[in-house]
Amino acid sequence: MTRWIRCFWDEESVWFYFELDGDGYVLRQVELQCPGDKALAAASRAEWQEARRGGQSAAYERVHGLTAEPPVSEWEGHDPERLSADEFEIVWSTARRQLQDRQR
Repeated sequence: MTRWIRCFWDEESVWFYFELDGDGYVLRQVELQCPGDKALAAASRAEWQEARRGGQSAAYERVHGLTAEPPVSEWEGHDPERLSADEFEIVWSTARRQLQDRQR
């Protein structure tokens, strides 16, 4: 079952938003720098895998960043807040737009 969470990393003042599969692996990830919610990343594991198959993983990472590799069950020191799918989608679409606008 898909779920959505967010966590704040105080050391870097970054919000991390995650879409997780049933096993806790990251499907999509957004990173927002505070203040101002500047998008640092908005990456999709499926998109990155497709880019890698096409020899374009470095180009994908430059624009969108990466997703976390280990499942959330292996993470330490995070205090996740649950999100709805709609809340995640708003953050996702806004971050993707910011990253794409920077590429122009």
